[in-house]
Amino acid sequence: MLRIRQPKMSSDPLRRRLKYAYFYAMHYTFREASLGEVDAIWQILEQAIRRRRADGSRQWQDGYPNRDVVCDDIKKGVGYVLAVGTDVAGYCAVLQNDEPAYARIEGAWLTEGDFLVVHRVAISDSYIGQGLAKKMLSAVEGLARDRNINSIKADTNFDNPAMMHVFEALGYHYCGDVMMRGAPRSAYEKVLV
Repeated sequence: MLRIRQPKMSSDPLRRRLKYAYFYAMHYTFREASLGEVDAIWQILEQAIRRRRADGSRQWQDGYPNRDVVCDDIKKGVGYVLAVGTDVAGYCAVLQNDEPAYARIEGAWLTEGDFLVVHRVAISDSYIGQGLAKKMLSAVEGLARDRNINSIKADTNFDNPAMMHVFEALGYHYCGDVMMRGAPRSAYEKVLV
């Protein structure tokens, strides 16, 4: 059973038991997104864009990602959601060997050969602080293993310490910088063993 941070408990024993039971009964599913979920996914990305702006970040403040990008992800079969029960709680795009900017890294990747790339990681405001970005990236590891791929690469803006912390907590290594849409991004790789 997946466990995440415990919720604040009430002093009422019955209420505490019910909240505890609900908390541990949540069911997580990581799966391909469908076009019928575009509205929910776009809402999550809009929330993430606002959070980045409120944090003073320049990441995602240039019109990217946008709704068309999400639709393209889904049509190409690279858009994935993390669902909690029936709620779409998070979104990411997972591509295989498909990030031209990564060929021009200022630094060095840990591996050569096949890899998965994770882009557009976003969690709904309703689920922030519950470790779901880590759960989603862990699910991407399962996807990589299913495809017999031992490398996952990702990048984030230099002013996104929360995402950098998630990468580092999951064993990703900083490999250097890549240029994405004219700006440097911190590049990370995790080698699966």
